[in-house]
Amino acid sequence: MGIHAVEAALRAGSAIDYVAVAEGTGNRRLQPLIDACRKRRIPLRFKAPAALDRLAGGGRHQGILAVAAAAGYRPLDEVLAEAGEHAVIVVLDGVEDPHNLGAVMRTANAAGAAAVVIPERRSAGLTEATAKAAAGALEFLTVVRVKNVNRALDALKDAGFRLYGFDERGERIYHEAPYDGRCALVLGGEAAGLRRKTAERCDFLVRIPLFGDVPSLNVSVAAGVALFEVARRRRQPADRNEPL
Repeated sequence: MGIHAVEAALRAGSAIDYVAVAEGTGNRRLQPLIDACRKRRIPLRFKAPAALDRLAGGGRHQGILAVAAAAGYRPLDEVLAEAGEHAVIVVLDGVEDPHNLGAVMRTANAAGAAAVVIPERRSAGLTEATAKAAAGALEFLTVVRVKNVNRALDALKDAGFRLYGFDERGERIYHEAPYDGRCALVLGGEAAGLRRKTAERCDFLVRIPLFGDVPSLNVSVAAGVALFEVARRRRQPADRNEPL
């Protein structure tokens, strides 16, 4: 963290998930680092100073810090080329809490999903907090990071995946969907849920019915419900160790 640390990370070509910069900072020494990040296409996130304080854990950050990736990403085209005829892929449209992201990844691995796709912007990445919440799943799970979720959904469709968007406005209840062949489970972020353009690309919009007073489920819980419904459909108890 801090100017010198970020400079060193950029020079060394370290795996950086994103660089956080304090909003409204007047420190001119940060601009060359910001320019270098843009040149190398490293995501920048401008945050309130208090948010940087939390990320730094009390350390001195000078208005900038680099968040290192805890694990690597794979290209979508490679993953699609390797996907089986019954592969399941989870697409997360803007999950910003690393603990939620890690929990989804842990569940995806437990349910036998082939990969999880996340966007480059407006999303948590493979940070240490994500890795901790995933409880070891990142060692075994394929993660893809894309610049544009909707283009990724188009690529999934072209590869023969049917897209199931989980949304409270869905006409079908989730267990009524077919989930046959290759399928992608698409879930939105904590605040806005599934975005309109993302929902429009889905072949099915399905909902998880709620019977209590809360208006929605946590995204990691919704992912668990969805993934294990697919697993239930496709797998007999004796086959529980075979991947989807």
